[in-house]
Amino acid sequence: MLRELSIRNFAIIDDLRIRFAEGLTILSGETGAGKSIIINAVNLMLGSRATADLVRTGADRAEIESLFEIAPDSPAAAVMQDQGLNPSEGLLIRRIISGIGRHRVYVNGRLSTMQMLGALTARQASISGQHAHQRLLKDEEHLEILDRFAALWPQRGELQARYLAMLPKNEELGKLRRLRQRQAEHLELLRFQKQEIESAAFAPDEDTHLEQERRRLRHAEHLQQSVYSGVDDLYGAAGSVIERLFEVRKTLEKAAHIDPTLSPAAEGIGSTAFQLEDLARELQGYLSRLDVDDERLESVEERLDQLNRLKRKYGGSLDSVAERLAEIEEALSTTETLEDRIRSLEEDLAGDHSKLVDAAQILSVARKSAAEGLCRRVETELTTLNMAQTQFLAQFDVRPADATSEPLFTTETAIIGETGLDRLRFMIAPNVGEALKPLSAVASGGELSRVVLALKAILSGQHALETIIFDEVDAGIGGGTADVVGKKLAKLGRQHQVICITHLPQIARFGDHHFKISKQITNGRTVTRITPLTNNERVQEIARMLGGDRVTPTTLDHARELLEKH
Repeated sequence: MLRELSIRNFAIIDDLRIRFAEGLTILSGETGAGKSIIINAVNLMLGSRATADLVRTGADRAEIESLFEIAPDSPAAAVMQDQGLNPSEGLLIRRIISGIGRHRVYVNGRLSTMQMLGALTARQASISGQHAHQRLLKDEEHLEILDRFAALWPQRGELQARYLAMLPKNEELGKLRRLRQRQAEHLELLRFQKQEIESAAFAPDEDTHLEQERRRLRHAEHLQQSVYSGVDDLYGAAGSVIERLFEVRKTLEKAAHIDPTLSPAAEGIGSTAFQLEDLARELQGYLSRLDVDDERLESVEERLDQLNRLKRKYGGSLDSVAERLAEIEEALSTTETLEDRIRSLEEDLAGDHSKLVDAAQILSVARKSAAEGLCRRVETELTTLNMAQTQFLAQFDVRPADATSEPLFTTETAIIGETGLDRLRFMIAPNVGEALKPLSAVASGGELSRVVLALKAILSGQHALETIIFDEVDAGIGGGTADVVGKKLAKLGRQHQVICITHLPQIARFGDHHFKISKQITNGRTVTRITPLTNNERVQEIARMLGGDRVTPTTLDHARELLEKH
């Protein structure tokens, strides 16, 4: 329940404070006095968007503050407790609208967010004004009304959650499929490159070893001649190096009999001779292995050409070729994983689709079952609002699926959206003998106002709204109908706190509380004032509403009569 509203430097309001109570509160005043500004201020308390142009000219910021009394078992109380706030202290909302900077919102003295404000005030108040009238002309609003009436919001929320959860999965699947399509030619190239590298079957540093072998083969005769000559000089020819070293050793051994200190030298020369003898045998072995083989040279050069082609294509070295092979294998492995991911997502989404279809069909059946009851309730309410014998019908249809529809979000014949399968349009025939037509096509301003009031009365009984605010509920009506609307508002005020802005005395007379909104010039500036009316002042205001600016004894008597009848 809204207890207090304080407004400063907002539009033409400089400083205004209103205290509200239970029952039906009437706000009246001349056109342009600022009644709609107060509605805008309440809308801001409920989370509507603020703009800098709302700040009063000459002020740097506007401030709006409201105090709501919170029922202990209400959703708002639960949200407050989750945030560490005490619901018994009430919900104090303060919004600061800056003329130049960022706007701020405070909840019970703490800086808060718009999301939190929306969660706290979602069920605190409902405003029915020109915007609500226009919304009622939109077919998508009709489905929301039915779902709220039938308490199908949890099922609708569950379906919406399923639908929204499927969207990113479906988007991901589309990306993977497009990637697979783009990769087809690329994958063929990767497989060719893999086969090309693997068929070469090269060993690490194989090209280095082959280069050395090619040089040996190309210069085999020169090498053979050089080594043969070396072996001959060391070992084979008369007077070879090894033969002469052994002779030197013998000479030194004889001398060592005279001087033993020469023995190490003789032994060292002997050891050197033996080492040279071993070296000569190794060179002989080299000669035995050294081939002058043109076929082998050709084979080596072909192998080197093959390896050099790989090196030119894949990085300049066999190490780079090996690294490229590893990259290709990883890419191909990822591609195989891609197929697994596509298959997994397809299976996952197939299950999601089945559940979505089931949820949509169940919700559709529940809606059609509840629609008849809603229509009968609306007709009953309209009868009490001087629209007897009005026919009111809920007309269902679906969006038909075609070849361009996304299969994931369709049944065999219809498209499933966030709200399910159904599209709903309210049809009305206000007069006997007329055909049912869409609400937007036939309803006059007065008829539309009464349909809005009827729906509000019905929905207020379904949901725990604390405060209902009516603006322009009197549009297009007057006389006896206005009296009936006033009675309906008074009845509604016994169940909820109702605040009604009206120009009609037939409605205003039913108020439990009455405020007059006026504007005046102070220090060269227009300001809005709101005044709670005493009984006598209320007579004066009802008389003004009856006769305009010229209040006569007759209009005063009429005003007293209206109030006494109430």
